[in-house]
Amino acid sequence: MRTFVLLMCLAVGCLAQAPHPCICAIYLTFLSFQANEKVNAYAKYDYDALGERIRFKEMGSYENKTFGLDALLLFREGVMYTINHKNRTCKKERLNKEDFHPMEIPADAALLGQVILGSSSGPGQGLLVNTWYGERATPTGGKDKWLSTFTEFGCIPVSTTYYTDKTGWVLTTFFNIVVGIDDPQQFFPPKFCQGAKLDATADAANLYSIFKNIN
Repeated sequence: MRTFVLLMCLAVGCLAQAPHPCICAIYLTFLSFQANEKVNAYAKYDYDALGERIRFKEMGSYENKTFGLDALLLFREGVMYTINHKNRTCKKERLNKEDFHPMEIPADAALLGQVILGSSSGPGQGLLVNTWYGERATPTGGKDKWLSTFTEFGCIPVSTTYYTDKTGWVLTTFFNIVVGIDDPQQFFPPKFCQGAKLDATADAANLYSIFKNIN
């Protein structure tokens, strides 16, 4: 009887430890590094999943030209601001509301494996992470592909590699992540943006097309 109970406890423990899709915290502040064959960029992000808002301030190189970029993406309003503090000007563009994707591992993702980053030889020497793969259908009938690594505990992003036909593979790594927003004002455009005109006839912007606005 004791043996049966022990086996049942072990079975339940194994099931409880099985990796499963997860949803990240709704408010995050973090640093990131992004790279592909055209872009190498370092950025500070403020992320609000509840309000579907992203603010990032980025520095890097695009097609071998250095740039600095400050952008506010308000997906719920369908508006993006590209902010130039030096000239105190803003460019206001349309943004596709459906382009907002929360930081999560969706239910249909495929688990590739669970590993320890670092070492399991001693306390605090390693980080237990899960790597997932998935695809997302595009309006044109194609498929975007992604490969993401999140922590087992806390569902914190470690890295994501994303593929689209336009960008190819883009690698993003995350670090110095803080759950919460230290400055909610980051999600509001500066006062000098109030007079910015929205060009309703132009194509909607996205996270990759904004590099045409580098300053």
